Amino acid sequence: VRSDVAMTGEITLRGLVLPIGGLKEKTLAAQRAGVKTVIIPKRNEKDLPDVPAEVKEELEFILVEAVDEVLSAALEKPVPGDVSAAALPQPKA
Repeated sequence: VRSDVAMTGEITLRGLVLPIGGLKEKTLAAQRAGVKTVIIPKRNEKDLPDVPAEVKEELEFILVEAVDEVLSAALEKPVPGDVSAAALPQPKA
């Protein structure tokens, strides 16, 4: 997970992202922690007006509905030429 990303929400067994409470407080904490991007449930978009304007100016909000969107936004992109465990030879059974 990228070190500049914070996320909040609940995920169902089917991968849907459910809304949360306390969005204002959570985004204030993220700002104080030096986070630059916050991933929140799309269904919490209605709560964004409660977040102070100066906080919204400093943070990028990514609104998501499904876990695949969360993973795409939260995970670091592979570095070209980086050797991952998947690329290494696997032991024979």
